[in-house]
Amino acid sequence: MFLKYFYDQKLAHASYMVGCQRAKAALIVDPGRDIAPYLEAAASEGFEITAVAETHIHADYVSGARELADRVGAKLHVSDEGPTEWKSLYLDQYDHQKLHDGDQFMVGGIKLEVMHTPGHTPESISFLLTDQGGGAEHPMGIFTGDFVFVGSIGRPDLLEEAAGIDNTAEPGARDLYQSIQRFRQLPDHLQVWPAHGAGSACGKGLGAIPSSTVGYEKRVNPALQYTNETDFVNYILTDQPEAPKYFGLMKQINKEGPAILGKQGNTPTLPVTEIDDAVANGTVIDLTGSAQFGKQHVGGTLNIPSKMLAAWAGWLVDYSRPVYLISDGLDDAQEATRVLQKIGIDRVAGFIDRSALISAGRATQSYPNASPQELAKDIENQQALLIDVRNITEWNQGHIPQAQHRFLGKLPDTMNQLPNDQRILIQCQSGARSAIAASLLQAAGLLVTNMTGGYSAWTRQGLPVVTSSEPVCSTACNL
Repeated sequence: MFLKYFYDQKLAHASYMVGCQRAKAALIVDPGRDIAPYLEAAASEGFEITAVAETHIHADYVSGARELADRVGAKLHVSDEGPTEWKSLYLDQYDHQKLHDGDQFMVGGIKLEVMHTPGHTPESISFLLTDQGGGAEHPMGIFTGDFVFVGSIGRPDLLEEAAGIDNTAEPGARDLYQSIQRFRQLPDHLQVWPAHGAGSACGKGLGAIPSSTVGYEKRVNPALQYTNETDFVNYILTDQPEAPKYFGLMKQINKEGPAILGKQGNTPTLPVTEIDDAVANGTVIDLTGSAQFGKQHVGGTLNIPSKMLAAWAGWLVDYSRPVYLISDGLDDAQEATRVLQKIGIDRVAGFIDRSALISAGRATQSYPNASPQELAKDIENQQALLIDVRNITEWNQGHIPQAQHRFLGKLPDTMNQLPNDQRILIQCQSGARSAIAASLLQAAGLLVTNMTGGYSAWTRQGLPVVTSSEPVCSTACNL
């Protein structure tokens, strides 16, 4: 048997290739949309990708299952558990098997057995792997998808928080508790192969280690220490990270079947003269670092540095409008296009070279940055409005007394509540997220200043803070 681990750092997404070396056949578990790494690995090892297995309809990235079925004819193995509204709709176009608890399928001499593990989503399944080709009679590991992570467990509130399906969080949590009881019965030696690592919003407190064992998780995973269902429900529904609003759209895309990308060419390079139309009719993302952007940029553009694109584009980009990129070269734009496609933003109309915009005199805007010391007196005297764009957990751990809390991901929905005749100071933990917010608010015509160093720099200077589980701010602070 051959097992290869793939990890997309930008999405904190793990996927796997399982190959039968005798049959020269391979299975991909929970593939991402960019299937090139799987094709390259298969060619390198002499495998044909004959099958794809998915643990559930994913919410945080566009699945590559359909792409593999369309490009290489892989058979799809997907869940048929759960309610009718959460079943894949595109399967009839391809060879497929709808799976239920206890079902089995083979890839060469490798057996995969289905275990229904609802909770994160109703249709969630896990796959127990047995290498029968190697003579094994018992499973060696389990692909848990978003059910059990290293040091954590999948959150059950996404359908309610992101997809807007009311009254599903608590029932999901109770399903999850029952799934855990089944997990506890598995042999301790089984390896655990999850679909996400640290940084994913599909759970809280995910570990950065790629894999674990059932026995280790039973001993140390906080979510697996509860023996009372009510206590577990309270735990799992508390302090979850904000559910990205694009998660609901991802569920819909993956349910209906993503568009086939095929073998694509380069992102189109557009002339400088296109910038006005781009700003007027689309979303223009400048991929430049925030310090450089703050000093010089095109008016009306949104600054999401390349390294932060995967984390924030799904929150801030309007999926219904075309996207234009500003970067320092085609390679950066190409990688950004791939990242955007992974979260379902397919309408990338082209890129414009940043240096060309500067040479043409089009990058004429800037915004000021200032240190906490420089801003402290204005904040204390309420001569400016301070906005804290961190997440709610960070806010509750400590915040500046005069601040309003407006989480960055939801800022586009609440900008119209901000005064357009008052100076606005933007602050996060370090100054990186607040720089994104500054570009967003400036593009909307507001007068902004970014706090360099953010809350961390504020506290290092010994300036006053408030620690509270209840936000102290305006009535709109949690919008």
